[in-house]
Amino acid sequence: MNFLRGVISGQAAGPQPSGAETIHKLCDRVASSTLLEDRRDAVRALKSLSKKYRLEVGTQAMDHLVNILQTDRSDSEILGYALDTLYNILCNDEEEEQDAVTPISASGKPKNVSMPDETAQKQSDDLGAQFTEQFVQDPEHVTLLLALLEEFDFHVRWPGVKLLTALLKNQGVQVQGIILVSPMGVSRLMDLLADSREVIRNDGLLLLQQLTKSNAAIQKIVAFESAFERLLDIITEEGSSDGGIVVEDCLLLLLNLLKNNSSNQNFFKEGSYIQRMKPWFEIGDDNSGWSAQKVTNLHLMLQLVRVMVSPVNSPGATASCQKSMYQCGLLQQLCTILMATGVPADILTETINTVSEVIRGSQVNQDYFASVNAPSNPPRPAIVVLLMSMVNERQPFVLRCAVLYCFQCFLYKNQKGQGEIVATLLPSTIDANSISAGQLLCGGLFSPDSLSNWCAAVALAHSLQDNLTQKEQLLRVQLATSLGKPPVSLLQQCTNILSQGDKIVRRGSKVQTRVGLLMLLCTWINNCPIAVTHFLHNQENVPFLTAQISENLGEDERLVQGLCALLLGICIYYNDNSLENYTKEKLKQLIEKRIGKENFVEKLGFITKHELYSRAAQKPQPVFPSPEQMLFDHEFTKLVKELEGVITKAVHKSSEEEKKEEEVKKTLEQHDNIVTQYKELIREQDSQIRELKEQVESVESQNEQLQTSVSQQLSQIQQHKDQYNILKLKLGKESQSNGQVDVSQVNGLQTEELTQLREEVEELRKQHVLFQTQLGDKDALISTLRTETGGGSAGGSDDTELLSELEALRSQVQAQSAEINQMKTERQELLARAEAGSSDGVSSSVGSLEAAKMAEVESRLAAQSAEMERLKEEAKGLSESRAELEQQLAAATSTVAILQTERAKLQTEVQESKKEQDDLLMLLADQDQKIHSLKLKLKGLGEPVDDEDELDARDQTDEEEDEDED
Repeated sequence: MNFLRGVISGQAAGPQPSGAETIHKLCDRVASSTLLEDRRDAVRALKSLSKKYRLEVGTQAMDHLVNILQTDRSDSEILGYALDTLYNILCNDEEEEQDAVTPISASGKPKNVSMPDETAQKQSDDLGAQFTEQFVQDPEHVTLLLALLEEFDFHVRWPGVKLLTALLKNQGVQVQGIILVSPMGVSRLMDLLADSREVIRNDGLLLLQQLTKSNAAIQKIVAFESAFERLLDIITEEGSSDGGIVVEDCLLLLLNLLKNNSSNQNFFKEGSYIQRMKPWFEIGDDNSGWSAQKVTNLHLMLQLVRVMVSPVNSPGATASCQKSMYQCGLLQQLCTILMATGVPADILTETINTVSEVIRGSQVNQDYFASVNAPSNPPRPAIVVLLMSMVNERQPFVLRCAVLYCFQCFLYKNQKGQGEIVATLLPSTIDANSISAGQLLCGGLFSPDSLSNWCAAVALAHSLQDNLTQKEQLLRVQLATSLGKPPVSLLQQCTNILSQGDKIVRRGSKVQTRVGLLMLLCTWINNCPIAVTHFLHNQENVPFLTAQISENLGEDERLVQGLCALLLGICIYYNDNSLENYTKEKLKQLIEKRIGKENFVEKLGFITKHELYSRAAQKPQPVFPSPEQMLFDHEFTKLVKELEGVITKAVHKSSEEEKKEEEVKKTLEQHDNIVTQYKELIREQDSQIRELKEQVESVESQNEQLQTSVSQQLSQIQQHKDQYNILKLKLGKESQSNGQVDVSQVNGLQTEELTQLREEVEELRKQHVLFQTQLGDKDALISTLRTETGGGSAGGSDDTELLSELEALRSQVQAQSAEINQMKTERQELLARAEAGSSDGVSSSVGSLEAAKMAEVESRLAAQSAEMERLKEEAKGLSESRAELEQQLAAATSTVAILQTERAKLQTEVQESKKEQDDLLMLLADQDQKIHSLKLKLKGLGEPVDDEDELDARDQTDEEEDEDED
């Protein structure tokens, strides 16, 4: 124990042992001591020596320290010492390294001996990597550290976090694999963010940064452990962009989780976390104070936005994020920063790049950006203000590149925006009192600054990208070169500047200006025969291009030669032969005589072989280390890749091959026309089928309406029946209670019942008329179906449903006749009862007054009997009408059956005709293919083969000769 105290206190008693001997004794004490206090003191002594004697402690004490972690879990103090010692061994921090390599003199003062920093750092890194590799050879060691992180004691948890961070820095991939397969390993590390002690939470952020580097699986697990929610909460608590280093660490971790991880990006968007980014960019009116930490934080926040809308992401995910950023107001907030004053240059540059990718390819966002105005007097569009910075050579280079990228993204897949830019150059829309985007581009195109020339040319080329209309419109632009001279077209002025070359004094690279103009011309005349004709109409252009290509120039001029070859090749490929002096064939002959085909193709290949070509082809954003290396545009590299092969083939093709290709194209066009005709026929038939289906649906709806009306009538009839039964019951009860009924009462009751019967018969007559009307409608429907079926229509109504409806009508008529018969019998019963009542009244009456009454009753009975006879005749007429209806229903049923058979026949005929047409088309296609293959074989064997047009002409000539002979 005295020995340990001497080591710790630094007091020398007698001869001092060497460092290795001291460490060896301490290791023995750790391994052999039974008292926890002795082991604790020994480990504390090793910790104090681990910085100075890193190699010795690491070599001798690592296993003992690991054993302490496994066995002495109950004592937090010794665990903390052991973890600190391991951290000192494995860590490669510069401060620890400097302490380790500084020699100590006998007096305890550091000697003035300095080692090269690079050598010391390399030795320290190698030592840390060796000890880390030794430590992680056993995965249980890492699992043990993860288990120790569950200890809440500060002296255990904090050293454990630092040790795991050092392990991840030195052997990241191997430690990541161990943590990934460890149960609840990532979850234990995520718990560090919820620790109330800021030191542990902040170091936990650093640990998670190292853990999530380049490991998509761990990134997904961390994201689904509510990492986004916790990190955004911490950023808000720390003050967002005004926060300190903790905000920076949170943003770096978010970048690790989202960059190149589509799953996490989708989770971030679906969790509505994009909306929580908007408050980050709310800046006040006073922008004078921008601390270095705030600049760093805001820079990382902008990078986070760009990660979500990066062009390398899938188009669907990018479009969805762009939509969310517009809807939540994030784009509007970024445009506010863009137009604000007092913003640092690097933040402004990154904001421009961010806005560029938020609007790239999104029509809604592009339209909003076009409507943004700068807070100037008078207000100017943001695009104009940015273009003023781009063509201003005093602005920083990175800012000018950012503005160019913003302009390119604004025009990407935005034909509306392209039209607006080109319209500012047309004579009818030029406003002399204001500066437009077109005027700024023309000014930059003809500026003495080569970088402005290149940027303006590329920006103007993007205004024409994949837009034939604007290419033709730009041909109308006229420029006034000097007083007293007629205006020249923009195309002619570009070629004039290109041909003058070295005669014009410029600041910067002359090659850069020529490359920019050549890229503009290639984009302009590409896939635009009218522009090609305008270009060739100038007699000086083709000789200039051939002279440039044929010369043997230096290394710098090779790129210009390649672009001149590309421009001449486009003139050949998209030539419509409207100029006699510069047809396709004549231009090919000119290349063969003046340049040589092989030499031309070789010069054309100089473009793709250039070292800056591959760099520009990697991503859309123009990022260059210096202005001199700004030569290629990303979209232009795509154009070169597309045209190089077709131009090479076009130059090597002979006139005969071109004629054959044209004939093949004509044949293909004829076949396409035939196919188009058949498609149109099929479309017409489909439309007819749709119309017939609509008619069937209308008939079905009418049928449903009729069925509804029939059901309503049936319910009314049932109500009448119920009322009649009630009246009959009332009569029965009254006759039983009064054995002798007064004649006047009987007559009154009989009169009421007869009136009711008359009304019911009248109702039945109306229903009979209604049924006749419905039957007439059905006959009209049947005649309509007969007409449609006879015309060869593809569809028809459902005949089975019509049959069922007719059967329903027949049953309804039969029910009506039964009801009429029932009414007849009931009427007869009432007559009998009335006669019985009258006889009883006569037997009981006495006197002349009663005789008079009796006579009156008899007369009334006679009248009612006549009425009854009339009702019988009407009932007989109804029965005859019912018989006629049944005959008509039978006739309609037979007609429907005939129509159904005819429709089935027509359908089978239509199907057979379609099948025959398809078979004929297949046979024609096979025959054409066989004829074509046989012609190719005959041509390969050297046999002359006549084309179809020549054979037709020859056959016609033979027929005319035969007619003349006859």
